[in-house]
Amino acid sequence: MTNRFSCISPSDGRVFAEREFTPPAAVRNTLEAAQAGARAWRHVPLSERQALIAKAVDRFVANQDTLAREITLQMGRPVSQSPGEIRGFEDRARTMIALATAALADVVPAPKEGFTRFIRKEPLGVVLAIAPWNYPFLTAVNTVVPALLSGNAVILRHSPQTPLCAERMVEAFSAAGVPAGVFQFLHTTDEDTDELIRTPGVDHVAFTGSVRVGHVVQRFASERFISLGLELGGKDPAYVRADANFDHAVENLVDGAMFNSGQSCCAIERIYVHESLYDRFVDAFVALTKQYKLGNPADKETNLGPLVRTSAADFVRGQIRDAVAAGARALVDESAFSMSKAGTPYLAPQVLVNVDHSMRVMTEESFGPVVGIMKVKTDDEAVRLMNDSPFGLTAAIWTSDEAAALRLGNAIDTGTVFMNRCDYLDPALAWVGLKDSGRGVTLSSLGFEVLTRPKSYHLRRV
Repeated sequence: MTNRFSCISPSDGRVFAEREFTPPAAVRNTLEAAQAGARAWRHVPLSERQALIAKAVDRFVANQDTLAREITLQMGRPVSQSPGEIRGFEDRARTMIALATAALADVVPAPKEGFTRFIRKEPLGVVLAIAPWNYPFLTAVNTVVPALLSGNAVILRHSPQTPLCAERMVEAFSAAGVPAGVFQFLHTTDEDTDELIRTPGVDHVAFTGSVRVGHVVQRFASERFISLGLELGGKDPAYVRADANFDHAVENLVDGAMFNSGQSCCAIERIYVHESLYDRFVDAFVALTKQYKLGNPADKETNLGPLVRTSAADFVRGQIRDAVAAGARALVDESAFSMSKAGTPYLAPQVLVNVDHSMRVMTEESFGPVVGIMKVKTDDEAVRLMNDSPFGLTAAIWTSDEAAALRLGNAIDTGTVFMNRCDYLDPALAWVGLKDSGRGVTLSSLGFEVLTRPKSYHLRRV
């Protein structure tokens, strides 16, 4: 097996970057450096850690034009949209910096005569963050920044599709003065990554990716008594009630389904619409979808780029083909999008009706620019269909009645409930997945809890 790998740009099929896989001996050296870094970093006062990481964020965002261009060339998101990921990185990082003081403070119970008692939140040690290509900086920052703030060392292993992202993050943090060994990256093979999970010295694994690989990560982590966070897939639903703001719902749900070519774990992949709005909603949804410009992501006029690779586009094509064969109706003429061609990662957006839950496109994660729309008669029917899924990441309810949204949200099996928005992470709120969408939590003050261990101090005065 070759020791090199290539990042093939989906925009034109050319090799954008080549790297060598980190050899096993260097992996061991990286882990040893991380262990040494963690032992020293945990004793750096939190205020100093916050200041250093804030400085690192400054350095990172100062290079945003280059970073955005590299995202486009590595994974194909339109250059007009890539800068938003850098802004999101900054927002999440600065939110976590601000939350850290209270989130990491000692927990002090009621006073007890003759005793000093408190619970201290201590770092775990070395955190291995395994990040994907679809939102390479946003998914990584969810773990990297709170882990470092908590006093851990971090090793970042990024997808081979986006190797420069790991390098750029480590460069910025190193330039800001984060000590050697505290934040490093590796370009490891899948096999060497599996072995690293099994290696003593790694104290926590945070994985973002597919359900299939999540099971592999969980299996290897279970061989040792270490903690684990899994952010996996989604088949996120939306429900448009009869009282929804119609234009707002259409505009935002098209964006929620098609942004980043649907390559988001929390993209809208199935929509349930009250029968009183259904026909009008479908017409408006299709009309807006047809306005997308599929093309080279380096073109500023493009707002729908290619999927990350041809095999991903072929998977979605297969879902659409199977659904149509089973009775679904495709409402977008693919020939109207000249770049959409079989054997390429370029795929036209598609809207399907006459769909049901016997079709793969309504049950399997698509991770592409396709959405199925179903008519419902009642709230109860919508909730039943929204819950009829192996996934439980987010659900969006479109209504003018907040009380109804809360009532329905309480009945939906999902980690996040939105009203009148979708496909978004608020860093002040916990990001949680149910069922096959994962386990654990990132972001918010709760995100620090999985990256620390409680240590109780019970001091008696004699």
